[in-house]
Amino acid sequence: METIRVEIINPKAKSILDGLADLKLIKIRKEKGKSNFSEILSKLRINSESAPNLEEITTEVEAVRKERYEN
Repeated sequence: METIRVEIINPKAKSILDGLADLKLIKIRKEKGKSNFSEILSKLRINSESAPNLEEITTEVEAVRKERYEN
């Protein structure tokens, strides 16, 4: 068995892949693990001594959203 990662650009491709899965030619499974955002943050933190952690970023984003939606 060979495993490959496929990025779907056109939504029609998803239906084709679903059809192949229905024929039991392929198996579709979602990847578990880090999100793309977390991967990007990890790469950026390598070059910084005092980069904010995910909790600090989340707190800041929530504060900005709260301020935006209060108006």
